[in-house]
Amino acid sequence: MPERPCSIRAAAVPAVLLTAGLLTGCGSGATAPQASTAPAPATATATAGVTAAATLGGPGTACALPVSFGIAADWEPEAIEDAENPEFAALTRRGPAFARCEVDGKPAGHLGFLRIWTAGGKGSARTALEGFVKAEKKTSRVTYRETVAGALPATEVTYTAHNEALGEVKEERAFAVATRRGTVIVHLGGLDTDEHRAMLPAYELARTTVKAL
Repeated sequence: MPERPCSIRAAAVPAVLLTAGLLTGCGSGATAPQASTAPAPATATATAGVTAAATLGGPGTACALPVSFGIAADWEPEAIEDAENPEFAALTRRGPAFARCEVDGKPAGHLGFLRIWTAGGKGSARTALEGFVKAEKKTSRVTYRETVAGALPATEVTYTAHNEALGEVKEERAFAVATRRGTVIVHLGGLDTDEHRAMLPAYELARTTVKAL
């Protein structure tokens, strides 16, 4: 039976690091050449009637972020503490970005997470997103597009990644927005492509309700 996607919540990080060899499903596979851009797999992006059950990112919420957005019912957010600790870098850093929060889809019946990353510096959202994707190993069919997230200009990427634990390729996507406190990247993975597609309404809910704080 395939393993469930791993969490990088702060409380679990030390234990997870002890089994780093099992983290191939979390983007820690062996280095492979970056694929050239190509059309991404077609996927449905409608929110399919999903409405926000709560707001994440603002004062009093589980994660302090430069943005806020709506999260779907039963998705459980938790802050990732000490993300910049070098000991945890294999799990909490990807390119220029650090993981700050993850929203677990399992209570809603999905094997996957929405993860929120932040990148400092004065570069564009697209530059940060490109660095984020290049840092993930064994990606292909990488396609960027300029779009909006809420009322904010955004860059979105769709791509596929090789999951060594399952021995298959799966779809992933992310969007990035620039704020006065740096770039925010919201990434949706999933155990496999079917899980990824099933979680797209929650991702689209986040994308269409983003507000800078």
